[in-house]
Amino acid sequence: MNRVVLIGRLTKDPELKFTPGSGNAVATFTIAVDRRMPNRDGVREADFIPIVVWGKQAESTANYMSKGKLIGVSGRIQTRSYEAKDGSRRYVTEVVADEIQFLEWGGNRTSAPKDDFGSNSMGDVNEPDIGADITPIDDGDIPF
Repeated sequence: MNRVVLIGRLTKDPELKFTPGSGNAVATFTIAVDRRMPNRDGVREADFIPIVVWGKQAESTANYMSKGKLIGVSGRIQTRSYEAKDGSRRYVTEVVADEIQFLEWGGNRTSAPKDDFGSNSMGDVNEPDIGADITPIDDGDIPF
């Protein structure tokens, strides 16, 4: 079984590219994942994990996530090698994501869940109402 689940912060904005020929979207980024225990000096260290995500999730990640945002990643660990321009063999270990969760959205604010009264559980009354610009439709116009 090869399964990994990570939560961390993006170290820089995701880089979106499209494969030549097929035009498949692929985003690459690195997340910093805090280690559970501090080192001998009491400092919490982090591991920097390279992530690759394909398709619509790649496009969404590149469009909506940026440096410093908290993100959840689920996928598999993959190793590969390639020959560098100088002729040396390079080895890469990365996580190929099949599921991405945006745990923090724009403006360095956490996207806290709303309670039954329409306010978020973190007490931030200045958070914009997500979806306020969406026009509601009349269910009577739907043909089914």
